[in-house]
Amino acid sequence: MTSIAQSGSSPAPAARTRSRRSTVLPGFGLTLGLSLTWLSLIVLIPIATVFLKTATMGWSRFVEVGLSDRALAAYQLSFGTAAAAALVNAVFGLLVAWVLVRYEFPGKGVVSALVDLPFALPTAVAGIALTALYVPKGWIGQFADAAGIKVAFTPLGIVIALVFIGLPFVVRTVEPVLADLGKDVEEAAATLGARRWQTFYRIILPAIGPSLLTGFAMAFARGVGEYGSVIFISGNMPGLTEIAPLLIVTQLEQYDYAGATAIATVLMLVSFAVLIFINTLQSWSRARMGA
Repeated sequence: MTSIAQSGSSPAPAARTRSRRSTVLPGFGLTLGLSLTWLSLIVLIPIATVFLKTATMGWSRFVEVGLSDRALAAYQLSFGTAAAAALVNAVFGLLVAWVLVRYEFPGKGVVSALVDLPFALPTAVAGIALTALYVPKGWIGQFADAAGIKVAFTPLGIVIALVFIGLPFVVRTVEPVLADLGKDVEEAAATLGARRWQTFYRIILPAIGPSLLTGFAMAFARGVGEYGSVIFISGNMPGLTEIAPLLIVTQLEQYDYAGATAIATVLMLVSFAVLIFINTLQSWSRARMGA
């Protein structure tokens, strides 16, 4: 009986050994420690340095620089144009992702590569190209100017630049979810008598909603901190078309490092609050879809 009991219990250690060997990375403790260390070096320590540098200037000086009329106008412009561009990308990024997933057409690979072009193209080059296109005598700007619409050196030009650099975030976030959804879901809804807008609103949109919110958040975050593609087309007029990142650079050029970190602190706090709200909305959307 002892031998039988021993033989019956022998598979358990073997199973545990196989389970341990099946994990490619080290154990949880070591992996978590390495992850936290790397995250601290890359993210937490630099952010903490910004807050510590800001703390050296005192509250009155912080309000004077970080909450001045010029800074408030820059915040409003940066967050407003980033939100507007992210909304545009949420609509047209979903449309582009839909075409790339649902249809086969000549040159599809080229179109897919063009989506990723803003990732590879230097932002300053993008800014120069967009400015050349949208100035009153540019290829596109001349038609807008004839219609009484000024694009370059206005908030509208900033939105266009942010749409350009933020589009890939939405497309590449939504695309795999649409691919997993498949056409059979739409066909099943059609056989049950659902119209196209009903299929999209009740079936497709709830399924892709969390990923669409993620793409929106990523495009928004990128737009808030964007510098290179915006400074050429914005005009950089204080109080009108001056973005917050440019105001930070202006403070650095004046060797006012504490003032630069003060503006950066306000920018980070507001951005973090907005991203928390978006993530909460995303979690609520996932929970509602699961229910």
